[in-house]
Amino acid sequence: MDMKVSAGDAVAVVGTNGSGKSTLLKILVGLSQPSSGTVSGRPPIVGYVPDRFTAHERISAISYLTHMGRIRGMSSAAARARGGELLERLALVGGPTASLRKLSKGNAQKVALAQALLVRPGLLVLDEPWSGLDVSAHGVLGEFIDEVAAQGGAVVFTDHREAITGTHANGAYAITDGRVTWRGGAHTKNPALMADLVLTAPVTGAAPAQLDWYSLPGVVDVARRGQGIVLRVTREHSDTILMTALQHRWSVDTVARAAHDHGSRADTRSVAL
Repeated sequence: MDMKVSAGDAVAVVGTNGSGKSTLLKILVGLSQPSSGTVSGRPPIVGYVPDRFTAHERISAISYLTHMGRIRGMSSAAARARGGELLERLALVGGPTASLRKLSKGNAQKVALAQALLVRPGLLVLDEPWSGLDVSAHGVLGEFIDEVAAQGGAVVFTDHREAITGTHANGAYAITDGRVTWRGGAHTKNPALMADLVLTAPVTGAAPAQLDWYSLPGVVDVARRGQGIVLRVTREHSDTILMTALQHRWSVDTVARAAHDHGSRADTRSVAL
């Protein structure tokens, strides 16, 4: 295999279960060594979120983040402030003083994301990062990926949903039969291909059903707006999603073409395997 990730890139790694995605990410961050070949150009600061974040410690989320920040060279005050800011953005249930051992899978994932972002990473590696996250945190994670890339960092992540990888990555590597191949570099965040659907609860009648919107093909992002929601979807799936919403008693407020501003991306540092 041969793989290169440049600064400013957000790259997805796709493949079936057991294909080697997690192993590849561990090699990328330096937790595992390749049986042959070399890894070069790895930035000094790497943020990593594994596919399973075991949080059995008795300490609070903010105490854990403060400790991790100090390991990375931050002062206690700076680490605590940065950790609190990240947990607030991720809306950790129970707040920063929540005990790690009592957190749900989704909230433990929020703490894992926060520790990876305490210090601005030159390389951010995320293994199935959306797994277990609640609706509001899905959008925040997308913001984190965009922010790291915009600041000149490289982002590599895995996810099994094509709508997610196509929206948050500007290219993808596919693992098939032990080989890693470049699938393409065209970013699919194209205004002509995306739409924003604004749904509201009906004025009268039964309340709408609370759906797992991310399980629907084509749903890229979900945001709350008062008593309603805003769905960002691929245009090819918009009709099906609207029909599903109507069938579950949601009212359609507006449908509009989504607008994006990609900006420019740097290409000054690479990580090659």
